[in-house]
Amino acid sequence: MTMSPTSARAMPDIARDAEPGAAGQLDWVGMDEIAVPVRLANPDGIIVQSPARVAAYVNLKRADARGIHMSRLYLHVDRHLSSEPLTPCSLRRLLRDFLDSHADLSDRARVGIRFDHMIRRPALASDNSGWKTYPVTINASMDAGGFAVEVETEVLYSSTCPCSAALARQLIQEQFDADFPEGQALDRHQVIAWLGSEAGIRATPHSQRSSAHVRVRLAAGFDLPIIDLIDLIESALQTPVQTAVKREDEQAFALLNGQNLMFCEDAARRMQEALDADERIVDFWLRAAHLESLHPHDAVAYASKGVEGGYLASQLD
Repeated sequence: MTMSPTSARAMPDIARDAEPGAAGQLDWVGMDEIAVPVRLANPDGIIVQSPARVAAYVNLKRADARGIHMSRLYLHVDRHLSSEPLTPCSLRRLLRDFLDSHADLSDRARVGIRFDHMIRRPALASDNSGWKTYPVTINASMDAGGFAVEVETEVLYSSTCPCSAALARQLIQEQFDADFPEGQALDRHQVIAWLGSEAGIRATPHSQRSSAHVRVRLAAGFDLPIIDLIDLIESALQTPVQTAVKREDEQAFALLNGQNLMFCEDAARRMQEALDADERIVDFWLRAAHLESLHPHDAVAYASKGVEGGYLASQLD
């Protein structure tokens, strides 16, 4: 008898039917680097789409089960993330589908979503603007203890060393004392000209591109504050790297650096204070890294909110 092309055909399901070679529960099983677009609402309410990489996992609580249904995880990820805006509610629904489709195998689920978020930033002084890219990771989990969401990002900024600035000022003072010895009448215009010359700026403090890596756990009832979080960090540090830069913008940036001298400890404490005051954030972890121009190594400081059972400042990643 000839089988019709549309006839149902039983296919082997090794993951369901075969016994595992060695029995045991597994903490997480799933897929990483799933390519899928994510949809985000910008501050104007317009939905924008960004390419993302997704990690999708459930636990395997049955020691006698060979494996999970990975295709189900993939299809849930594709359906949810490519069709609806990314929110805590949509993430909760996604994880609920993970667990419902693995009801006999799993009681924990998690998803991690990594993408670059582009924000148009105005120049400091001119009428120009340009795009900045911020790496963002959103992690969500669901288990018997409930549902949790965390947002992670990195912000680049400039840091000028306070110690180096003090040493530079001392050298400038010494040069002024040499060029305008005691007893010599000071001419205001001559001094102003001296200050604007290379002789007047005998030394400059060292500064460097620096990195703020921040991870926050969100309170229930709030949307994903991606741009707000980035703005909070940049406002605390005051010297984020720029995009379009004309001479007036570079001068304004130099002024900001001079007004915000900071060690990595200062940067970490600034962010710590800002994050601690935000009611949407129930826990945080941060790393301030100054990629030294003086040394071949970096200066790094860590901080956390100090919540019992939460993030630990001793976590180095």
